[in-house]
Amino acid sequence: MEYKELKYLKLLSEKFPTIQAVCTEIINLKAIQNLPKSTEHFLSDLHGEYESFLHILKNASGVIKTKIDETFAYTMTSSERKQFATLIYYPEEKLKLLKEENKDNLAEYYKITLYRLIKICKIMASKYSRSKVRKAMPKEFEYIIDELLHGSMESADKETYYAQIIESIIKLGRAEAFIIEISKLIQQLSIDHLHIIGDIYDRGPGPDIIIDKLMKYHSIDIEWGNHDIVWMGAACGNPACIMNVIRICARYGNLSILEEGYGINIRKITEFAKEQYANKVSNIFHSHTDEFEDGLDIELMGKMEKAAAIIQFKLEAQIIKRHPEYEMEDRLLLDKINYKEGTIEINGYTYNLLDTDFPTINEDAPFELSAKEKDVVERLVKSFKNSEKLQEHINFLYTKGSIYKIYNQNLLIHGCVPMNDLGEIVEVEFEGKKLKGKQYLDYIDEKSRKAFYLDDGEEKTDAMDFLWYLWCGKYSPIFCKDAMKTFERYFLEDRNLRKEIKNPFYEYAENEDVCKNILKEFGIDPEEGRIIGGHMPVKLKDGESPIKANGKLLIIDGGLSKPYQKTTGIAGYTLIYNSYGLVLTAHEPFTSTEDAIINGTDIHSTQLVVEKVERKKIADTDIGKELEEQIQDLNKLLDAYKTGRIKQRSI
Repeated sequence: MEYKELKYLKLLSEKFPTIQAVCTEIINLKAIQNLPKSTEHFLSDLHGEYESFLHILKNASGVIKTKIDETFAYTMTSSERKQFATLIYYPEEKLKLLKEENKDNLAEYYKITLYRLIKICKIMASKYSRSKVRKAMPKEFEYIIDELLHGSMESADKETYYAQIIESIIKLGRAEAFIIEISKLIQQLSIDHLHIIGDIYDRGPGPDIIIDKLMKYHSIDIEWGNHDIVWMGAACGNPACIMNVIRICARYGNLSILEEGYGINIRKITEFAKEQYANKVSNIFHSHTDEFEDGLDIELMGKMEKAAAIIQFKLEAQIIKRHPEYEMEDRLLLDKINYKEGTIEINGYTYNLLDTDFPTINEDAPFELSAKEKDVVERLVKSFKNSEKLQEHINFLYTKGSIYKIYNQNLLIHGCVPMNDLGEIVEVEFEGKKLKGKQYLDYIDEKSRKAFYLDDGEEKTDAMDFLWYLWCGKYSPIFCKDAMKTFERYFLEDRNLRKEIKNPFYEYAENEDVCKNILKEFGIDPEEGRIIGGHMPVKLKDGESPIKANGKLLIIDGGLSKPYQKTTGIAGYTLIYNSYGLVLTAHEPFTSTEDAIINGTDIHSTQLVVEKVERKKIADTDIGKELEEQIQDLNKLLDAYKTGRIKQRSI
């Protein structure tokens, strides 16, 4: 036995000091390996739609309602099952209503409800070890719930024992608290692990609320989307990212996210927009007013959107000039404008501009910020960097997030693995390094972290610029288009000029062999693995399928974001991976939390079986492989005890 191995086993013996302790742990790990694979849920492109997202978490993408219907189909009416499901989703709020409805026979209501909740909880807990379930239990009721879940009521004595526990909970006035806690436990046990495949931010009203929830979630990973990256860049202090964030918030009427959600002072840019854009702005700068809350000043939102856009174009030009390796010179457009004629020349053709009011642009130096713009930018940079809540949220994205993740033989990535026109994984060059595939994405991950964690200096500034490149660069794996045509969408009528061409990945990855080659590139078994992403809304209403390349590629952006629901025809997807295989759940629009609580309105979801397999066990998963390594180490320790190389210790 090598010295290093012996040293490791001696350390392991501190935790398992006797043969009996080792054997007990091996038996325990073997038992866990043979439990059913736990349930993973995948969601992407949340885009701030916090009410819909939180409801999907509470109902486990419809799984809880399905279990209720299966369990109580013959003992509860449809209406009763709906009310019962709502109680599990929103126990505090729903109990207030149900207590009033059942006030004349409250003890009986509590008794029936407690029995039903315990029955559902047993079903949800059945695929976990007793130890794992206990760790998830609320400490106040841990012993009681454990007794109720794992005991048996087969004998008359045991049934009496159960009944006495329930009666005591009610008589001691703890029924309401118990119902609330066991409902939360059911929610937690319904989803063992949550994957968020990018784009928490932008468009919708509550990305900060979503992240608050995710920070408390029991088991989660996040794959960064381009809208997350631009907020990450903003939090680091990149001015171009900050202006993109402000422009999008103004465009969708969500500046309250900055002010109320993150305490960011935007007074200076508000005043600047009013002053510099005194004339009525074109309708192109408030084209998403149907998503605005009532009472918002639409004209002011338009002025702020335009002010942010012009500053953005200038700042982006400065980055492009600093980084010729980005190959984005075609995005330098302000110097192509004929300000007297109100036209622009692109690729040898002249086009009329839809808006010709540019009070802050110096024709002789169009990419330079005016003195007032500089002041606005400096104040915003300080405000973004000094927002404690934003810094906390972005730190969470870095801690739990990455540009891609391999989990149970699935490659999780928000967008794509960039390819060229020949269908080959593209090779890029940054910092004198030629990179492609996994190597390129690993470089992205490392560089992105430098932007947040390094102290101020050239290397940090370079990394912050790179975050902006990931937001809109040609070979960004989370942007996945040839160019971001923000200027063209605002100022040019020709739709061909506005078109953003998808990376060739989206054409070639329809081929199963191409997907298998990508999986090989990341060290994944091409027969077992899949690529799971979002980013590109699936136009289900037009017959487009989220399942591509014979199931090797799954794109699960179903339009949880309201502006995309007209495009997709649905209101989001959840991919569920349980012990029986893969199920894709398509959701219809959510009305409101209030409607769900009062009327029991749920998100109607339809399920499509993507792949059905022979029931998987934990042994077949990444966790199972880790457990097998632990078992092998324990067997070596057992052998060391038996041969006397390590002595057992008395406890």
